[in-house]
Amino acid sequence: MSNATLVKFGLPATLIADYKHWTVMLRPAQVTLGSLILGAKGEWMAFSQIPPEAFAELAHVTRCLETGLKNFNAYDKINYLMLMMVDPHVHFHVIPRYATPRRFEDLEFPDVAWPGQPNMAGATTLPPETQMRLRDAVRQHWPRD
Repeated sequence: MSNATLVKFGLPATLIADYKHWTVMLRPAQVTLGSLILGAKGEWMAFSQIPPEAFAELAHVTRCLETGLKNFNAYDKINYLMLMMVDPHVHFHVIPRYATPRRFEDLEFPDVAWPGQPNMAGATTLPPETQMRLRDAVRQHWPRD
């Protein structure tokens, strides 16, 4: 099951991990290295509409997400932003935060707004091939259920 918001963020090509009520995807525009989308699979357009079992599963999903990102490239902090201004279905922009720049392949990813609010407008859109290699690199570090 998916919705238009998940598809807009590249599902299925950007998929990192799939759960019963949630999906984790690589964010096509990287605010910082390893930026993700944590999206609810349902048609819910308000956080209060999510059923109790999806809230319960969210605890497990966030543990997997934080473990996977730490294993991939240890972040200093992590931000969960539920913006839903343009894309209406329940989702979070998950932005790992770094005090120092990080690298992936030949690209440098500075966290230019550290330690303030993330600079969403300064996100880097990766070429499709690089995006898929980054997706695979994050997947490799994801915890197994």
